Amino acid sequence: MALEPLPHVYPFRFVDRVVEVTGPASGRVRAAVTAGQRCPAYALPGTLCEMLAQAVLLIEGGDADLGRSGFLAGISDFQVDRLPDPGDLLTIDVRLAGRLGAAVKFEGEITDDTGRKVASGALTVRKGTAPPPSPP
Repeated sequence: MALEPLPHVYPFRFVDRVVEVTGPASGRVRAAVTAGQRCPAYALPGTLCEMLAQAVLLIEGGDADLGRSGFLAGISDFQVDRLPDPGDLLTIDVRLAGRLGAAVKFEGEITDDTGRKVASGALTVRKGTAPPPSPP
């Protein structure tokens, strides 16, 4: 299976492929949980948020340069309903929620292979090479 280009590499790459694209900036991404090997249980909530961020990048085209030319600007309403078990096959559904200039907000939901919700939330990413300057 060929992986889409991402700036992330093992052990920090958590998603493996786009399953389907349902529209502009929306779709479904697949990830496998290897808790205990790549990710200890206490780190899983943060890992789930990172999975969502990597899914957004893949849905945006998976271009590694795009990933390096933007950054995560915010996380909102992120909620973990349950921690996944090792070996779970997770599906991440992502959709574009809004744009304001260089800021783009995505909403996503992570479910396991039985359809049970694992986590959900919204991420805001800013496209560009550097964060905006801080006010004086």
